[in-house]
This record gives sequence, C-alpha cells and structure tokens, in this order.
Amino acid sequence: MSVARNGKIEIAYEVFGPPDGEPLLLVSATEAQMVMYPQDLCMALVGAGFRVVRFDNRDAGLSTHLVGRPAPAPFLAALRPSMAPYRLTDMAADAMAVLDALGWESAHVAGSSMGGMIAQTVAIACPSRVRSLTSISSTPSVRVGARPPLKVLRAMTKLLARPVRSAEEAGEREVAIYRLMGSPGYPLDEAMAHGIGREAYERHPTDPMSGRRQRAAVAASDDRRPALSRLRMPALVIHGDEDVMMRPRAGRATAEAIPGARLVSYPGMGHDLPRALWPAVVEELRKLAA
Repeated sequence: MSVARNGKIEIAYEVFGPPDGEPLLLVSATEAQMVMYPQDLCMALVGAGFRVVRFDNRDAGLSTHLVGRPAPAPFLAALRPSMAPYRLTDMAADAMAVLDALGWESAHVAGSSMGGMIAQTVAIACPSRVRSLTSISSTPSVRVGARPPLKVLRAMTKLLARPVRSAEEAGEREVAIYRLMGSPGYPLDEAMAHGIGREAYERHPTDPMSGRRQRAAVAASDDRRPALSRLRMPALVIHGDEDVMMRPRAGRATAEAIPGARLVSYPGMGHDLPRALWPAVVEELRKLAA
C-alpha cells in the first residue's frame, strides 16, 4: 500500500502487475473502497497485459476523510452546489495525483458508477493523460437515468443507514446490497460480496457522513455531455440492461456523448460486475488498450 498526495489530501493506492504492463487506473464508486475491485479481478487484468492500480477515493477507506466538513443532502447540493465540500473535479485531481506518484504520464482510466463519472472528469480535465476511457454503470449527468425506483432507493437508504458494529455485520450488509442492486441474470457470489464488506470494515469502518459528502460532490457537479463531446480518445461504455441504480439510458447517453465510443450492454447485468462477466470485460479492456 502506498500514498499519493493532492495538497493536504492523502490517497491510498495499491499496484498489481509488472512495471512494463499497460498502465490501468481503476476508480471506485460512491461509498466504496478500492476493494470493490477484488484482487482476483485485478490479477485477471494483469494477465491481459495491464499494470493495475486501484485506490481509495477521498472520504473512503485509508484515504483522507474530511471529518467535520459539511455533508449536505444531495438534493441540497444540486440546488446550491457551493454547499458541497468538494466536486468531482477535485476527486479527478486526486486520481491524477496517483498517476503522478507512480510516475505515469498517462494511463488507461476505468471507473464504475461514481468512479465512471470521475474517470470521465479526468479525461475532460487532462485528456493527454488518458490513453483510453472506460465508463462502467455510470452516467454523464445525474439528471440522466440516475434515479432508481423509489422502492429500491428506500431499501438502499435503509441498508446504508443501518449501524455496522463488526466485520461480520459489514459482510452481511454487503451481501444485502448486492442482492438489491446486483445482476438478476447471474448468480450472486455471496462469498465475494461478504469478503468485500469484511475487508472494507477491517480497513476502515463505514462513516455515513463520508459517503454523504461523496454523493454531494456528484449532485453538485455539472452535466459533462458538452465536454465529453470534445474528447478524441478510444472510449468504451459498459452497462447492464438490468441496472436499477443507473438505468440503461444513462449508459446510452454516455456513449452518445463521446465521439466514437463503443457501447457494450450485457443482458442480465445490474449495478455490479458479476464474476461470470469478468473474462468478457477484461477482453473488452484489452481490445480497447490495443
């Protein structure tokens, strides 16, 4: 585990693979730590020729938590963006600080959900540092396909608000979250989901205010479609046609916004990356890098 610095913000990161591999930066989702990309997946990417780095966003895991900073509700941050303590542009700067710490002039950048939004923002802010862009289960704007059904939203809110007092409880909650937002077309890997929850708790127990600050950053950020339309780089958009958190039209809107982007939609995939799809996703990333 290593640390990159963006001013006073420290970003924890971890690297897999040989020094001569194609550099690939994986960006995590809201309220998720770097372990959302399991080591098995990272090693599969290494096997495809990549040198992989995963990292904790600010307000997650072992990176800096902005304790005491405002944590407005997302709808308030959307109405008054100045209420958000930071924006996606700040989180993109954290990602570029990881590239700097590694000495990488550029890298392939891939992110899921909020991580996809950050990856898009990195490409917009500094396109010369992005060899290719992959946006997974994400959207170019919170106004496009980013509102889950009320029943799902209530259930997710209840799960995230439930106190977790042990690694075992964290694992059980992670399984419940995967059941709610995961892929109905694929069997749930409960052991993997449970392991992600346990490991995240052992690294840094959940802090609800940290996640709320991240969601405020998403809500306060601009529609990226005008800026995405100016990108000129290989781009891939991966989305599930059963995603209840980011509706399929969010993926279509992302692909339509980026010139030449390729949209890959997987039947039965929800708001996760089921293990059964890893070989296909790894191959898509390998082809994009080539």
